[in-house]
Amino acid sequence: MSSPLSFRAEWGRQVGRTRTKWILGIVLALPLIFVGAFALDRGPRQSSQTGTRMVDYATSGGANFTVFVLLVASELLLVIVAALLLGDPVPAEASWSSLRYLLTAPVRRARLLTAKVSVGVVHLAILLIVLPTWAFLIGSLVYGTNSFTIPGGGALTLAELLPRLAIAIAYIFIAMLPVAAIAFAIGVGTDTPLAAVGGALIAYIVAGILDSIDALGSIRNGLPGHYQRSWLELLQPTYDWVALRHGVLWSILWALIFFALGWRRFARKDVLS
Repeated sequence: MSSPLSFRAEWGRQVGRTRTKWILGIVLALPLIFVGAFALDRGPRQSSQTGTRMVDYATSGGANFTVFVLLVASELLLVIVAALLLGDPVPAEASWSSLRYLLTAPVRRARLLTAKVSVGVVHLAILLIVLPTWAFLIGSLVYGTNSFTIPGGGALTLAELLPRLAIAIAYIFIAMLPVAAIAFAIGVGTDTPLAAVGGALIAYIVAGILDSIDALGSIRNGLPGHYQRSWLELLQPTYDWVALRHGVLWSILWALIFFALGWRRFARKDVLS
């Protein structure tokens, strides 16, 4: 029998929750929704002409369809999912009054947080693997297994694209960590999961608004989400690692700061009274 605060127990608890099943269902449904939406377009597709938008080439093959789905999902859906997976578990336990029970076990609070954060991060990583894999399967069945067409000109074979896409998925995962950490930091101080998720999304939106203000100059480079789209550089014939490195470093820094704040806040919080 596993400890109530072990990774195994927390994994079973989170996997069995309705919200986890809904998240997986939405992720699996997203490529199908896009296929249905494109099927409604009876006009000529831009993929046979000249275009610079990823959506213009989404139906030119499974590779382009996968990148399009990943791009659209990373703009908001994955942000919400990251905030939900890391921001919901602690306040949900608190709202059910089960958090007090869990902390009656003779273990440190850090073990509880470690289990919840680990399970949330693993869930996020799995979803980031499932989404493009499923999208590629659906896209290939519907649109074929053509080479990846680069918007604006050029192409990448599947052998060239897949390793780059794997790096891009890992980059998107790291880019989601700051919003997940913000949701976690808010979540340990509230009994309302919606406050944690909503607070993280508001912080993400505010950062995006600030990022659009040119007067801030280079300060914008350090804002969460500034380098979120840098993974698209990997889809060019030649690419530069500079923006990717900066994106990884800033994302990890923000994630560490807010995870540390959450741990510190929870260590001092009275949850047993």
